[in-house]
Parts: sequence; structure tokens; C-alpha cells
Amino acid sequence: MTQQRYQNGKQVIRRWDEVFKAVAVEPRRQLIVALLDAHPDETVPLPESAINPNVPQDLEGLRQELYHCHLPMLSDHEFITWESEPLVAGRGPRFDEVGVVFDSLQSNATDVPDSLVFGCQRLERERQERFDDSVTE
Repeated sequence: MTQQRYQNGKQVIRRWDEVFKAVAVEPRRQLIVALLDAHPDETVPLPESAINPNVPQDLEGLRQELYHCHLPMLSDHEFITWESEPLVAGRGPRFDEVGVVFDSLQSNATDVPDSLVFGCQRLERERQERFDDSVTE
């Protein structure tokens, strides 16, 4: 029993490490959020879906980063699937493991420190919606 708990613990640690690595870079976060907004069976266009709307991007440079770095990493961990022509991404078999991070953040937007909310359109919107709901109650 102890050996099984040890193995399960190691596996959970590895999976959490993979999730945090996946969400450690902005284009990957934007892509995950775009996939959360899309129907589970749909793909999203790239590089457009990996852009933070508050920060102008060099689309060709981002396309190269996605193609050579971000998409292979996310795909290797089965968080996404992707195709190169046209460049699109969809949810992979383990997508829920990264999606839950953003679902949890959005659900708790009022508890997230301001320093992590202001400038993030999605969390700002969630916080405002929750504030509006509490005012109308």
C-alpha cells in the first residue's frame, strides 16, 4: 500500500509540474483560455488565439514561437492537439488538467490580488460580473 501511495504521489507531482510549466508563459495561457471559450470539439486559429489583447504582438514572431516551442510542449503533454496548415489548436486528452486552473481563477476572481487582475481582461470581467451580481441581489 505504501509503495502505491508513493508512486501515485510521484505521478501527481509530475502532473502538477507539467501543468505549471504549461501555464508559465503568456502565449500558452492565452491559448488555453481561448480553448476554454471554444466548444470542446472546435479548434482555434493561431497565432491570433495566443495574443494578449492588451499587448501588441509581432504575429510572425509569435507564429514561429508557437510552432517551434509552445505548441510542441503543450502537445507533448497532451494538453492540446495542433495542425500546421492552417495553424490551429484544439483540446487534447489532458486539457482539463490545465483548463481547471483558469476555471478556478475565474470562479475566484474576487479573491485574486489586484496586481494579478488589473490588465487581465478576463479576470477584470469576471470580477465586475460578480460585483454586479452582488449589487443586484
